[in-house]
Amino acid sequence: MKAIFIIYNQAHTEKVEYMLDMLNIRGFTQWTNVSGRGSETGVPHMGTHTWPEMNSAIISVVDDTLVDTVLDKVQKINAINEEVGIRAFVWEVLKSV
Repeated sequence: MKAIFIIYNQAHTEKVEYMLDMLNIRGFTQWTNVSGRGSETGVPHMGTHTWPEMNSAIISVVDDTLVDTVLDKVQKINAINEEVGIRAFVWEVLKSV
């Protein structure tokens, strides 16, 4: 199993939720109003007057066979408008209860 952590500009919320539904990924945890900035070209999303945009984040534990598909879908969402911002990170899940 793998944990996929997706952090994205809130403008992508519907696309991300649609992607999870289409891939039949039912279980996830979502955080809203997440602040931060991209490590390379991303502008800050701080919810302030100067940087008003905000991010959301989702983590989901999925079967290994879904990882490449999810990453491909995230990459396609990002390609539509790279300035809006979406990233995904994958971790190995060793155990769960």
